[in-house]
Amino acid sequence: MADAKVIPFDDDRSRGGALARPPRRRGVSRRKNGEPAPVREIGDLTEIGEVQPLPTRAVAQDDVPVTDVTGGRDEGGLERRIAGGLAFLRRRLTGDYEVDDFGYDEELTDQVLMSLLRPVYEKYFRVEVKGVENIPAEGGALIVANHSGTVPLDGLMMQVAVHDHHPAGRHLRLLAADLVFVLPVVNELARKLGHTLACAEDAERLLGQGELVGVMPEGFKGIGKPFGERYKLQRFGRGGFVSTALRQGAPIIPCSIVGAEEIYPMIGNAKTLARVLGFPYFPLTPTFPWLGPLGAIPLPTKWTIQFGEPIPTDGYPPEAAEDPMLMFNLTDQVREQIQHTLYKLLVQRRSVFF
Repeated sequence: MADAKVIPFDDDRSRGGALARPPRRRGVSRRKNGEPAPVREIGDLTEIGEVQPLPTRAVAQDDVPVTDVTGGRDEGGLERRIAGGLAFLRRRLTGDYEVDDFGYDEELTDQVLMSLLRPVYEKYFRVEVKGVENIPAEGGALIVANHSGTVPLDGLMMQVAVHDHHPAGRHLRLLAADLVFVLPVVNELARKLGHTLACAEDAERLLGQGELVGVMPEGFKGIGKPFGERYKLQRFGRGGFVSTALRQGAPIIPCSIVGAEEIYPMIGNAKTLARVLGFPYFPLTPTFPWLGPLGAIPLPTKWTIQFGEPIPTDGYPPEAAEDPMLMFNLTDQVREQIQHTLYKLLVQRRSVFF
């Protein structure tokens, strides 16, 4: 691995094994000899004054929920959640958890990071998902999406969409720009979420392991474009993602995202300040930096994410990955399908915010 050559997906160097989920253990009380605990009887309960007998009900120790005397509260479920949370903390503190070769921490992603992203996804952007059935239930596949929004929240929302709406609950492994992995805190969180560099080597390894991989070939050209050019796809690089899919025989799934373009309307770019800070651009919006930290709050637009029909690649011979004309044609096909779907979704949209 140390001698492998890293090949970027496009010329602007915008580069980006799942572990089994621990089984949920049911809290069944047992005696030391292994036999189940005896059934409890909820008998007549009385209070001082007027006697109000309750109906007798046999409740097994693991019968959940017990609502006769708790006012409808699921105390058993609450206890299990508390116990699960404490067990999770114990594993984190003792180091009894696993990450893969890329730093992906599935347990932390499912139990913490997705829980933090989900309210933004469901309540703030109110994302509507279409065509999730086009994503295969197993095996490697490459999702190719448009990129926009000044700040790359669209990739995170796409991750939640796949995880929460796909019947198999698949995890999307995003290929991220190298800038992501030099920023403090962001670097660690990205690794934990399963992100890795957008290079051909990492992409092929993930696809070869049967992972679902996401790439946004527009890179910084997409998220940093002016508001006046919204929903107009930028160049897709040199088709490196197509070559990767061809080598692994993985289907390519076009994905169109509407709503992200308007969260930070970019009306200007402070290029000099961007060069000083080492950023590809420094956005100027109607609220940022004029309102300070408040200007960094995205607008609550209504999002739609649509996954298109897969484009198969397993029918091509191995040497097809080196055919520049084939890569150009497939890249153009994917780009045109995404652009056409964007226009169709925009026509159907009632409002930016509703």
